[in-house]
Amino acid sequence: MTRQLPVRKLRGTWVQTERAAHEEWAQLIIRAPKAAAVMHILTARMGENNAVVISQRELQDATGVSRPTVQRALNTLRDENWIEIWQVGESGTVNAYVVNDRVAWHGSRDGIRRSLMSATLVLSEREQKGKEHLIGQNTPLKHVPTQLPGEQQLPSGDGLPPVSQPALPGMDADLPATRRLYDPVTGEMLEGQ
Repeated sequence: MTRQLPVRKLRGTWVQTERAAHEEWAQLIIRAPKAAAVMHILTARMGENNAVVISQRELQDATGVSRPTVQRALNTLRDENWIEIWQVGESGTVNAYVVNDRVAWHGSRDGIRRSLMSATLVLSEREQKGKEHLIGQNTPLKHVPTQLPGEQQLPSGDGLPPVSQPALPGMDADLPATRRLYDPVTGEMLEGQ
């Protein structure tokens, strides 16, 4: 008897963020639009381990801007704690970018085939530019919450007022009602009320 491998579950193609993060992202768009665009690209391509290894050349192609512009955008994101940058190798043009919180991206875009995979990266402090930060001792990143399998999003806040809808013809709310009083201690209905 042959055993079947379990069916591989596809990951979601959405990213969830909280409203406060969107407001900060909107300010980033106003202040540094290229950095905000790079942030969107990194967020769209990162895996469930909240990191992506991508070359600056690929970021250039994805955003349509020059390499110096990509580098300035990455520096802005790093300086404002949107991302951490870990150098892979000595050249510094391929880096591991750790973005906010865990989200997922799956599949190909525009028919371009790319390999997205999980991997263990071995980073050396010796290869990192700027020795002021040791691995694992950086400023905490901005937090973008995720929805885990089996969880549901609950609405919060004041919300909108209820919709005003007229009664249907012949369905007027004129139902008879009586008033009854109950004893708060025993819960029994009081007589003669």
